[in-house]
Amino acid sequence: MTFDPGTPQIDVEVDGAVAVVTITRPEKLNSVTPEMSAALERFAAWANDENAVRAIVLTGAGERAFCAGSDIRTLDTYATPWDFRNRRDYCDALRELRKPVIAAINGYAFGGGLETALTCDIRIASSTATFAAPEIKLGWIGGGGMSALLAHSIGASNAALMLMTGDPIDATRALAWGLVSEVVAPDSLLARARELAVTIAERPPIAAETAKANLSAAFNLPLAQAVAYERELQGITFATDDAAEGRAAFTEKRPGVFRRS
Repeated sequence: MTFDPGTPQIDVEVDGAVAVVTITRPEKLNSVTPEMSAALERFAAWANDENAVRAIVLTGAGERAFCAGSDIRTLDTYATPWDFRNRRDYCDALRELRKPVIAAINGYAFGGGLETALTCDIRIASSTATFAAPEIKLGWIGGGGMSALLAHSIGASNAALMLMTGDPIDATRALAWGLVSEVVAPDSLLARARELAVTIAERPPIAAETAKANLSAAFNLPLAQAVAYERELQGITFATDDAAEGRAAFTEKRPGVFRRS
């Protein structure tokens, strides 16, 4: 079970049920080119269809950056602002992943890199990580969900501070604001992200993917509708073979064997 990204600047390593995706352009702070964006889009489609992959870790190569967003030097290649607006963006592709995704943030998460991290379900940061929405300093704003995702994660006032100043915050503040779940030593980051991914991959996969879909709905539906939708999803998952196996394993005091059915 392998995936060929078609570019050396995106690396995909599959170990058991976990796929580790590394943005590998450290000399440019892991900024993303259109070619790399297309590779991430292809990966998302492959991972959604690959049942053996149950959890994903996303990180950046090197010690300086997780991802510094789009390579600004490529933005002038769009013929018109309308072409830029209609581009297929890597954040769009990552948002379509149905599998749980953990961001291992090892340095700068700036611009589209911050949007990429926000697109992930769980964010673990190195103590050296920093976060910023610096687009305003260049005359525009983020377009990959920056405002909505920041406001959901850290609240309107903190989001406004980041969006309107463009200034970075460190990992300590990111943890205090709820932007990340954990802050760990740099040399422990990837191991911790993998450990968490393995734990999630051991859970019944239909339930894990349904939990992700349900969280998305919880952010987008009024409370009464969100609760009703959750009840429907609970009924669907309860009817699966994996749920029956979970109940049997509990009764028999043994680990469950989940087969995505």
